[in-house]
Amino acid sequence: HTHSSLNLPAKLINGGIAGLIGVTCVFPIDLAKTRLQNQQNGCRLYTSMSDCLIKTIRSEGYFGMYRGAAVNLTLVTPEKAIKLAANDFFRHHLSKDGKLTLLKEMLAGCGAGTCQVIVTTPMEMLKIQLQDAGRIAAQRKLMPEMVAAGTVETKSPTAMQLTRELFREKGIAGLYKGLGATLLRDVPFSIIYFPLFANLNNLGKRGVDGPAPFYVSFISGCLAGSTAAVAVNPVDVIKTRLQSLNRGSTEDTYSGVTDCIRKILRNEGPSAFLKGAYCRALVIAPLFGIAQVIYFLGVAEYLLSFLPKKDK
Repeated sequence: HTHSSLNLPAKLINGGIAGLIGVTCVFPIDLAKTRLQNQQNGCRLYTSMSDCLIKTIRSEGYFGMYRGAAVNLTLVTPEKAIKLAANDFFRHHLSKDGKLTLLKEMLAGCGAGTCQVIVTTPMEMLKIQLQDAGRIAAQRKLMPEMVAAGTVETKSPTAMQLTRELFREKGIAGLYKGLGATLLRDVPFSIIYFPLFANLNNLGKRGVDGPAPFYVSFISGCLAGSTAAVAVNPVDVIKTRLQSLNRGSTEDTYSGVTDCIRKILRNEGPSAFLKGAYCRALVIAPLFGIAQVIYFLGVAEYLLSFLPKKDK
């Protein structure tokens, strides 16, 4: 099946299934990424990804690693759907007058990244609070000197409580805190990912017309995903920091993107922008690899084939 003949409902179902499987597989690594990116020097709780996951399981139990997963699982399907549909839509329109050049592919990716932030920003905003709650709580226990006097021990909030609170205090804008940073992350990500994937995948094609074998799609998805992930990691660190509402008393707060860059450079040095990069590559590679395989296997087409056919 060629990509263009794939109908939109099938695409969206595939994207959704891939998103759900992918998120379930890699969510603990994503949690580690958020916590590592949020740590500032002077109050480092975790030394590495594995250290973070071991400590999380110890202090919060196995399901502690899945804090915030419900938000992600609920919203990852519409997010993936918007991204994939938008990329296809732009590619289709840009290729109407002739060949899809690399520049046009990048433009399509840019469009897709811009559209998806509608869902991505609030999703990440809530997810980050939930993922980081355990780090703040652990800091209270293990490093009491880092916590401001008079802070009350709080239970970690649920996504609904967080949404209500943000809504009450800041209106819809509260959920879109970090929108600029999310755009700065997702647009370059899509500009790098989609063309890179398409071109890597083409290298492995059998003959001119045949689709690439699925392992080629899987490897291409992993490679393109991890490359794009590491490339935009500095912006991801900024986004995580801007979207975190709670922090230890000795940790910096930021008024915006430029303020955040300045303070991180001054207090933690340039290497801080690579915090969580390894986790992010590990999260993104399988996410996109899995997505490509599900596309390749045509899971949705198989499911849709059971629907009664309309009379043509």
